[in-house]
Amino acid sequence: MFERYSIGSTANQLADFYSVDVPSYYKPNYNAGPTHLLPVITHHNPEGISFFYWGAIPSWVNNKNVSEKLINVRGETIPDKSTFRKKMMRYRCLVPADGFYAWKKISKRAAIPYRFFAKDKSLLTFAGLWEEFEDEEGETHHTFSIITVQSNGQVVTVNERMPALLDKQGEKVWLNKESSEKELLDALRPKTIELENHTVSPRIASLDANDASLILPSAPADQHGNLTLFD
Repeated sequence: MFERYSIGSTANQLADFYSVDVPSYYKPNYNAGPTHLLPVITHHNPEGISFFYWGAIPSWVNNKNVSEKLINVRGETIPDKSTFRKKMMRYRCLVPADGFYAWKKISKRAAIPYRFFAKDKSLLTFAGLWEEFEDEEGETHHTFSIITVQSNGQVVTVNERMPALLDKQGEKVWLNKESSEKELLDALRPKTIELENHTVSPRIASLDANDASLILPSAPADQHGNLTLFD
């Protein structure tokens, strides 16, 4: 399962990279995780940033039947599942990031966190799907899921899954209302986006931790803080 990433970019960086308007209340998030309200760009509103909840809805939402939403959607299952296929055709979004985290298991109970980011330090774009629903009080909420694919490149040595990365052409296809199913599925194929990685602090495992130091290199340590020679 893929469940952590970072979007530490400034509002100006987001605006320049995606050519969108960024709300003044945007704030960087160095440990973006499920239940967080995060920036996305939908193909219904490609010129602006929207803020949707990732996967699980916060506990204060009254309708418990919709309180647990999907965090990830496996890209290879989309053609075979009509629900996901229909959602892909109607409710697509770009998920801006400047890096993502993955854990490398070194034993049954220990794993080391890594951060992956673009070699040129540019933003990364994940392919996402979103949905809208009303809670029991009639309030409208939006959630999104991140599409994942089989890992490739450096990520293979750390984890078997990774977010589906879109290059600039893929972003255009994903936001184009006229894109065909084949074009959309092709956009999810592995891209030659060069990534670098380093180990990060095990504090990243806690959603309560959220500061700029989390994205910095740290000595390899498992989730319990035990230093290890494995990296």
